[in-house]
Amino acid sequence: MNNKISEWQASGEYIPYGPFGHQVFVKSIGSQTASPEKTLLLIHGFPESSFSYHKIVDAMTTRFDRIILFDMLGYGHSDKPTEHYTYSLFEQADVLFTVWKYFGIKGGHMLSHDMGDSVATEIVARHVNSLRPIWFSEGLQSITFTNGSMVLDLADLRITQKLLLSRLGPYMKGMVNYKLFYQQVTSAHGNDNLTDQDIEDLWTLNSLQNGQRKTYLTIKYLNDRKRFEKTRWLPALSKCDVPIHICWGEDDRVARIEMAHYLKEKICPLAQLTPMKDVGHFCQIGSPEKWVNSVLAFYNK
Repeated sequence: MNNKISEWQASGEYIPYGPFGHQVFVKSIGSQTASPEKTLLLIHGFPESSFSYHKIVDAMTTRFDRIILFDMLGYGHSDKPTEHYTYSLFEQADVLFTVWKYFGIKGGHMLSHDMGDSVATEIVARHVNSLRPIWFSEGLQSITFTNGSMVLDLADLRITQKLLLSRLGPYMKGMVNYKLFYQQVTSAHGNDNLTDQDIEDLWTLNSLQNGQRKTYLTIKYLNDRKRFEKTRWLPALSKCDVPIHICWGEDDRVARIEMAHYLKEKICPLAQLTPMKDVGHFCQIGSPEKWVNSVLAFYNK
């Protein structure tokens, strides 16, 4: 295992979630007394983990006094159960609130990527419908979405994603190997600024606890998108009164840049749109400097 991954794990901790005590890897960087305005709440994507943000956290401490990260169940260092967990976006959102409550978070700036965007839109739906927990009293200060399939009709899913979502998904457990993973990651990313080490790190964290054999479960979040996107999540986004930033790598081949423009033009006309030129799907991994500059420009306004 990469030493950086080991160091990342060593500086975090584990907390239990739910009646079956699934262990969730969590990490807090900075001051425990930071105000919501100075708190950044990061949500990772698929098939990633909190480690996907390891290249940018130091730069973000120039703006934020505290950064909260965690690995969703099924990802990274967290448990990857095959029983007593549904991997629905609703349940992942419940995990998120469990983490924030554990750290005493009353509010903050939420920033998400890929599948994390879908979890974030469920948080937005709860915000719009006045369903946020009473202890989250200061609420969301702003929301930044980066490269995620938030409008599923516009997503260009990879063939492996489609197969995992089909009835053949459970039969693919033994077929997801590093060679296939490498091909799918590079195909989705859209340019060549991911290093072999970047992809090896993604694979290492994905394959902990045989996670590569459970991808047919974790990818089921896309079924939730299909069912609730047009009736719950996009309508909630259109009514959201929190500042929204749509920050998008233009080279993404799955969550294409057309999706970001659609969100700006049809759903969130007041949102700030920041296209990132020569940046692919795994934007904070492949182009950390451009990502930091684009994200901080929004927060520093």
